[in-house]
Amino acid sequence: MFDVKEIVANSLAPLIPSFNKNSLYDMLEYPPNPEMGDVALPCFKLSKVYKKAPALIADELLKNIPQSEYFEKVEAVSGYLNFFINKSLFIKTVIGEILDKDTKYGASDIGNGKNVVIDYSAPNIAKPFHVGHLRSTSIGNALYKIFEFMGYNCIGVNHLGDWGTQFGKLIVAYKKWGDAKRIEQNGIKELMDIYVRFHTEAEKDPTLDDEARAWFAKMEHGDEEALKLWQWFKDISLKEFKRIYDLMGIKFDSYAGESFYNDKMEAVIEELKEKDLLKESQGAMIVDLDEYDMPPCMILKKDGSSLYATRDIAAAIYRKNEYNFDKCIYVTAAAQALHFKQWFKVVELMEYDWAKDLVHVPFGLVSLGGEKLATRKGKVVLLEDILNKAMEKTLETIEAKNPNLEGKEEIAREMGVGAVIFSDLSANRIKDVSFSWDEILNFDGETGPYVQYTHARACSVLKKADEEVNSAFNSELLDSKEEYQLAKTLKLFPERVIQAMEDLEPSIITRYLVDLAQAFNRFYNTHSILVDDNDLRTARLAMVKSTKITLANGLKLIGLSTPERV
Repeated sequence: MFDVKEIVANSLAPLIPSFNKNSLYDMLEYPPNPEMGDVALPCFKLSKVYKKAPALIADELLKNIPQSEYFEKVEAVSGYLNFFINKSLFIKTVIGEILDKDTKYGASDIGNGKNVVIDYSAPNIAKPFHVGHLRSTSIGNALYKIFEFMGYNCIGVNHLGDWGTQFGKLIVAYKKWGDAKRIEQNGIKELMDIYVRFHTEAEKDPTLDDEARAWFAKMEHGDEEALKLWQWFKDISLKEFKRIYDLMGIKFDSYAGESFYNDKMEAVIEELKEKDLLKESQGAMIVDLDEYDMPPCMILKKDGSSLYATRDIAAAIYRKNEYNFDKCIYVTAAAQALHFKQWFKVVELMEYDWAKDLVHVPFGLVSLGGEKLATRKGKVVLLEDILNKAMEKTLETIEAKNPNLEGKEEIAREMGVGAVIFSDLSANRIKDVSFSWDEILNFDGETGPYVQYTHARACSVLKKADEEVNSAFNSELLDSKEEYQLAKTLKLFPERVIQAMEDLEPSIITRYLVDLAQAFNRFYNTHSILVDDNDLRTARLAMVKSTKITLANGLKLIGLSTPERV
């Protein structure tokens, strides 16, 4: 691979003995303007060591830089040493590598032999799969694919919210106002209606909460009727969840939810006692975290029932034993950050050295017109409604522009769902998101459909050319700024994938894909590709195919399909 920074760092290392090659590599920057070179060394850090002005250091380095086939020229400007690379050699190397590696371009084996558990999506049983669940689902799925692309063995866990007092509430609601036939017909929607009604009625009659707690206690003690109703609610919910996951093309390796750990918590409680970590506080059992500037981590309530922390600790121990993970990643809302800090610390105090491998990946709040989503008040936007509307809008666009397109319903699904996922992954994950129908259904500009359409455009050119494309092309013919910029953008893909993995940030991929699509469309709109000159045609087709490969690889990393016709 033509690693420009690596080449520059190798050239500089003998001239700057106070800094090793890796340090120099990290100091190198990509200039914001191509007229300032392809890679630049800012000499300000060097000036502190050598006690000379940055401009003087840059001038001295310029005089001693050895000649290289990789550089067209090197300039010293205002304390920067700017390197201009050999464009023809660069394009030949980058495009050649992409064509040779194909679907493996950007991939790595750095994770070979290592296991990563990723806990994501995790909707609550008997509650609707709404827009608030989209973030955990799409971010987690993208991280799964990114880590897998980097050679890791990934285990995707959907830690379903299938235990807790809310099921006591639902049982009470069903017994008072539920209808089995309507629930079978309408599924989660009906369960949500009676759940919302429970909270409305409980505000007037607080004894309903006592009834709910009593039913949950029956569940915890194995009451046959309570568990039968709970299982029924769970089966109905899973059926609906899986339909949405299928629509989004998302799969999990495990659906082990909270209830899976019911028989594993007693061992955790006993271990906490043995290690003298458990303390009584106002009737509840806690792990005191005052020393670490955190509130206590509650392990058991006054009535002896377990909490989220108890189950999470049991789940982490199980996952370590079952999967021997190198990293266990939890994709949940930033609002849960303290919860994760607390129980991560408890695992560390239990003297498990793998506590350091537990990672919380927080994301920002999803609100509805500035208001927090609230299932119990019925303030939600169902994810299935969003996906359906996006698919309908896409199909309308296809009908208007290309009514005879073969398989248009499937393409509408791919692009409609892609629009929703891409929109969700476009912003940095920690940013709060205010849901807007107009925004999520706007397919103009920097969107998923724009990137997918660019991929389809590249496929169309290659199909029309109908000739073999390989790395045997004359790169000296690709001498325009659009061709060079496209090659530079293509070259960045492996870097961006590693950065997305290290930062646990899928938006790095979405932003890159928009940049690549824009670079390709500038090239496409400026230069004819299927020209009469065979050598030039072959060279430009090599660029088209390289773009198609890279767009496809990137789209797959964030869970989007790669339609070849639109």
